[in-house]
Amino acid sequence: QVRLVESGGDLVQAGGSLRLSCAASGVRFGINAMGWYRQAPGNERELVAAITVSGGSTNYADSVKGRFTISRDNAKNTVYLQMDGLKPEDTAVYYCNVKTLLQNYWGQGTQVTVSS
Repeated sequence: QVRLVESGGDLVQAGGSLRLSCAASGVRFGINAMGWYRQAPGNERELVAAITVSGGSTNYADSVKGRFTISRDNAKNTVYLQMDGLKPEDTAVYYCNVKTLLQNYWGQGTQVTVSS
């Protein structure tokens, strides 16, 4: 059974930092990419950042470029999101995503709240 365990969400003041982690287990086929999406109330879920497992190519939403950094530990099947310079508009539920050739997996979400 595939399991994505997320951690790191919290309440933080604007300008602060948080680090999200997501550990994947039970994935039967090779993982191609891992990433983070977010969804704020009334909004659609949007890509925040993604990273390929081989090569480490990254992709960021324009709104987080220069502030957020995605990284991964392939040996641990874990992806991280370092979030610096947080803004109130970053407030959302953040979801971990794991992509294999055949499947797309989601975590349960972790709340990030940035106060002004």
